[in-house]
Amino acid sequence: MASDAHTNTNHASNHLETATLEGKNKVLGFWLFLAAEVVLFACLFGTYLALKSQTMSGPTSMELFDLNLVIVATALLLTSSLTSVFAMSAMNQRKLKLMQFWLGVTVFLGLAFLILEIYEFVHYIHLGHTFMSSAFGSAFYALVGTHGAHVTFGIIWISSLMIQAQKRGINTDTAPKLFVSSLYWHFIDVVWVFIFSLVYLLGKVG
Repeated sequence: MASDAHTNTNHASNHLETATLEGKNKVLGFWLFLAAEVVLFACLFGTYLALKSQTMSGPTSMELFDLNLVIVATALLLTSSLTSVFAMSAMNQRKLKLMQFWLGVTVFLGLAFLILEIYEFVHYIHLGHTFMSSAFGSAFYALVGTHGAHVTFGIIWISSLMIQAQKRGINTDTAPKLFVSSLYWHFIDVVWVFIFSLVYLLGKVG
């Protein structure tokens, strides 16, 4: 019995995000929020797939999409998901400086992804592919733009939590916030995998 209690104590101490009831509730509540986000993106994907061929004589996805650029952007975002994992591992080891380093790398990679996405959008606009040019354009920018907005929010959120952690340290108050921000970041990475597959890859094969 004593051994079991000791094991449970160690487990709780190694996972600060769920070490308290408040922390567990925050994590649970955030999973419910992500479920709502899944519904949102499912609707956007459905709309895009239904309208992607409605180009109104404008440029098609095969003419527009540059897979080399998108592959680089994808690599940046997926790598940022890995660095987020490293940050959470450092958090549970109470290594503040190491956690801040990996969070900083995550934010940097997210910014690099956004810069490429903005460049991509500007390039498409110059080619006549705008939000109002066709149903395809509206559906494309609604889906990819919404994801980009989520990435922007994630960068701001993680950056603000880095400042908070620097002031307060790693504890049962800051750890759940950091953990759910990591869940959020993984979620938008998973969404991008679907965008890469269903929008860009599918768009290049017709």
